[in-house]
Amino acid sequence: MIIIRNLDKRYNNLFHAVKNIDLKIEKGDIFGIIGLSGAGKSSLIKMINKLESPTSGEIIINGEDILKINNKKLLEKRKKIGMIFQHFNLLSSRTVKGNIAFALEICGWGKKEIEERVNELLKLVELEDKKENYPSQLSGGQKQRVAIARALANNPDILLSDEATSALDPKTTKSILNLIRDIQKKLGLTVVLITHQMEVIRDICNRVAVMSNGEIIESGLVHEIFLQPKNQITRELISYLPMEEEKEIEFQKIKGRKIIKLSFIGDVANKPIISDVIKKYDIDINIISGSIDALTTMRIGHLVVELNGDEKLQKRAINAFEEVRIKVEVIYNG
Repeated sequence: MIIIRNLDKRYNNLFHAVKNIDLKIEKGDIFGIIGLSGAGKSSLIKMINKLESPTSGEIIINGEDILKINNKKLLEKRKKIGMIFQHFNLLSSRTVKGNIAFALEICGWGKKEIEERVNELLKLVELEDKKENYPSQLSGGQKQRVAIARALANNPDILLSDEATSALDPKTTKSILNLIRDIQKKLGLTVVLITHQMEVIRDICNRVAVMSNGEIIESGLVHEIFLQPKNQITRELISYLPMEEEKEIEFQKIKGRKIIKLSFIGDVANKPIISDVIKKYDIDINIISGSIDALTTMRIGHLVVELNGDEKLQKRAINAFEEVRIKVEVIYNG
């Protein structure tokens, strides 16, 4: 478990990068920290293993404040905290095997133990055939797999990811996220990742904190944040409606008609709510657009529909949606 209390970071007493952060990250979480550039995400994650020192506050890992321990104990603590970076940070003069072995050499592992451990890790990240290759001979995704293997070398409890997929194309990003999720399940890791991509949060995290100007402005379970974002920045990051759907909504704006957005989670997505309401209230409902996202915690759906018919029946239909825990937002009321 990681507990962060009243964490503050100032650079040269001028720039206030991180402001009074409080976070609790449970064992086994895949915890995402998202925000725009300059939000303070990188400063925060680097303080978790004290690559940077905070100005004030506490960082308690498994019951021990890492800001109060001596350097020798901190080095031991860091062995149990792996970290992967945006630009891989591989040694160009070393092979894949050499890059992974480097972390073990520093910790004093024997030659035979290093060989065995490197082979285990290469199998875990599916790079057994690249053992003798150099970084220049690898794709971006393969380089990141090497970096992940190196981060796992000393059997850490915690894996930190600093924008690990932002330099990768969408297909490669998906494969790396799948790898991290699989490794987390196999090894029981706690994963903390920072990103500016909401699709990363959607695809892998169970909890999320949103940062802006050095502060946490919103946090919680991913499906709760997706369903009902409270802050404008969070709503912008989620951005449910693609541009094409927005154009379609504009096209549908006709006097006397109402356009609503329905948001729902869990089992509600499997029920014939729309057809039930049409039958019960004798109202026309035209589906404009919709999507269902399979989050790590549960499914969440969004549906944009047009209501036609008597105003009283439209209100009853909206009430019927709300009675079954569907959030209703009126987008247009002609």
